[in-house]
Amino acid sequence: MSVNLLDFDAKSLAGFCEEIGEKPFRARQLLRWIHRSGEADFAAMSDLAKGLRDKLAAAAVVNPPQVISDHIAADGTRKWLLSVGAGNGIETVFIPETHRGTLCISSQVGCALACSFCSTGRQGFNRNLGVAEIIGQLWWANKALAEESENEPVRERAVTNVVMMGMGEPLANFENVVAALDLMLDDNAYGLSRRRVTVSTSGLVPAMDRLRERCPVALAVSLHAPNDTLRDQLVPINRKYPIKELLAACERYLESAPRDFITFEYVMLDGVNDSVAHARELVQVVRHTPCKFNLIPFNPFPDSGYKRSSAEAVSRFRDVLMQAGLVTTVRKTRGDDIAAACGQLAGKVLDKTRRANRRLSEPAR
Repeated sequence: MSVNLLDFDAKSLAGFCEEIGEKPFRARQLLRWIHRSGEADFAAMSDLAKGLRDKLAAAAVVNPPQVISDHIAADGTRKWLLSVGAGNGIETVFIPETHRGTLCISSQVGCALACSFCSTGRQGFNRNLGVAEIIGQLWWANKALAEESENEPVRERAVTNVVMMGMGEPLANFENVVAALDLMLDDNAYGLSRRRVTVSTSGLVPAMDRLRERCPVALAVSLHAPNDTLRDQLVPINRKYPIKELLAACERYLESAPRDFITFEYVMLDGVNDSVAHARELVQVVRHTPCKFNLIPFNPFPDSGYKRSSAEAVSRFRDVLMQAGLVTTVRKTRGDDIAAACGQLAGKVLDKTRRANRRLSEPAR
């Protein structure tokens, strides 16, 4: 049975080369062909000996997730729905900007953490993605965007930044996510800087500590509330790892982080967490944690039960934080006309948790 070379980081690929009787340095060549060049055809890997190419053709494949659909929003945001088998699909979003291109990557089919305002969480959970399915999203995006611009003057690779903010909780799929991160950072593969790769977490404290030791990249934490009572409702994992423990983990993470601050994400929900009083409470909660805030206007989805905060409420909230000396930005909503905005990713999830069925039987808020 053929192995998928997208599943292998540098160390694993070197081991595979030894297994087929080749020198470990061949792994570097393969990394460059597969990830730098986006090549899936071994016959086209011209600096490899024909004998090696024949071995590879017999024993291996380069097989990314297959595209089900491809949509481009009015603002240029692009969303791919990718098949990961058994009726499941994941969503990957590319956000082009003047001086950078950000790819939002999924880490799970669905999500088990069930944040109440998130469309992905409402879909339930099926399984973790494998390394090939995670890094394959970056592989595919680079290839698709390069082919699209092949008649343009030579330019840098379109994807300059990666955020693990798509479907799923990245730190709940720790080993596979870290192996994919290693490839993103490898100079023979994608060569991204740690500052340009961001992992977003809802607050899995032990895994945050492991990431700090294993592969510290930029960290974004989904906070969304200034106190445990409210956060318990919005982000259920808070019942296991409350805010005090989460902030302590953030401060530990900063000891190894490539940036000297944690980004706190805060979705703005009308009448729920967006008052001036909430903002003032938030200032006190994070006063000892070097951080910046990214306020996210809620992006509606069917039967969410929430409304987007008004522009005035967002401005008042932002002003309280900024007057307290906290760097605060309001995220520009991108791709909402193709359901590619933050919190809208849903994909196709064959839910194993039966959460969707339970939710339908629950009384409305």
